[in-house]
Amino acid sequence: VQLVESGGRLVQAGGSLRLSCLVSGLALNSFGIGWLRQVPGKEREFVAAIGYFDRSTYYTDSVKDRFAISRDHGTVFLQMNNLKPEDTAVYYCAADPYHRDRGGREVDSIDVYEYWGQGTQVTVSS
Repeated sequence: VQLVESGGRLVQAGGSLRLSCLVSGLALNSFGIGWLRQVPGKEREFVAAIGYFDRSTYYTDSVKDRFAISRDHGTVFLQMNNLKPEDTAVYYCAADPYHRDRGGREVDSIDVYEYWGQGTQVTVSS
């Protein structure tokens, strides 16, 4: 099982970025793939998720009107628009193998994600 993130970089406030997560080694149809982020000294937090079998999407309130998660075959994307300095974090993609079994519930819980990528740094300057 491998998840590899890319696309993080330094961007000015108001700008856009698209993160990619290449997923391999999973029987994806039952999975949910999430994007989570972490700032040093704080807990990792949920950002967005997508169910692979029905493309259902989920967002935390702070990004709902600015970020969009999507998938294309084995890659999951996070399109981030109107970025703010508070979006600065390491962004991780992670796989939840029981997403379909739980009907998409608990997607915002860190504990449901069993496979993780190495993370990609997003820095938004003011």
